Amino acid sequence: MKKILLVATGGTIASSESEHGLSPSFDAEGLLALVPEIKDICDISGKLIMNIDSTNMSPNMMIKIAQTIYENYHEYDGFVVTHGTDTMGYTSAALSYMLQNIKKTVVVTGSQIAIGALYTDAKKNISDAIRFAIEGMPGIFVAFDGKIINGTRAKKIRTRSMNAFESINSPYVAEIKLGKVTFNKDIHEIIKVDASKPFKLQTSLCTDIMVIKLFTGIKPDIFDFVKNHYKGVIIESFGIGGIPSQEYNIVEKVKELIESGVVVVITTQCLEEGIDLGIYEVGQELAKNAVICAGDMNIEAIIAKLMWALGNFENMDDIKYFIETPVLGDISA
Repeated sequence: MKKILLVATGGTIASSESEHGLSPSFDAEGLLALVPEIKDICDISGKLIMNIDSTNMSPNMMIKIAQTIYENYHEYDGFVVTHGTDTMGYTSAALSYMLQNIKKTVVVTGSQIAIGALYTDAKKNISDAIRFAIEGMPGIFVAFDGKIINGTRAKKIRTRSMNAFESINSPYVAEIKLGKVTFNKDIHEIIKVDASKPFKLQTSLCTDIMVIKLFTGIKPDIFDFVKNHYKGVIIESFGIGGIPSQEYNIVEKVKELIESGVVVVITTQCLEEGIDLGIYEVGQELAKNAVICAGDMNIEAIIAKLMWALGNFENMDDIKYFIETPVLGDISA
């Protein structure tokens, strides 16, 4: 019987009603007590490391989750992290970069309705997460509403519905129905772990980054502020990679950022299909100026990957290569 560790961090899944609204109150053992049937399929233990609303999740807290998995790595066959839904995609992506070359399964899950409430989805999500953790597929994953999603591709796109999460630009890893796990037959070609490289914890993150979403009429001088205060910026462009270059000349500001040593990553505001800077003249001009192309990565993964890259590399070429190279299927090759 496989040993699984449930790492509890709070969130709606662990909440109950108080006079001020929902707040996290269940610890790990309290959560497991409400899913007693799971003890028939594995030897499961629980560990509470924080009890927060996930809107308060921070990079330092993400590091604590990664450290907890690393410290218990040899004692367990797999891990489940219970987490609030609002920032779950950010945490699952960050764990994918900090837990380098992981050879075991880590599943992050949560719920839209508190575990003690009527019609809660928490019990099924916890059960599905544990069932998938037993499968032993290496990597970081999100379990939600019967779907298993690559941790670098998970995005919350609905605020109330049970199917809150979708897998963006990548197929589901697996589906779970009536306790049975059915894998996508092609997923092992997408999520690859190099068995020859040792598992290691690398938690250096640089949070001196900014995300700027372009809109029609955005004033270019915001980029002067970025140049003086941040080491990296992610620009959410229009469509397939469009950046204004006439009346509101953002292209010129991007060039200034790069010349000053700021790392510039270009992505799109569109959820699906990613960017291609080679399509339009403006994009080709940008590509000549050492911008980093985020391809079809989620914004959650781009943020985590840029923080990790700036925390572990100094050379611009190394940062660019790392971000543009697939890690656990975060970007289409």
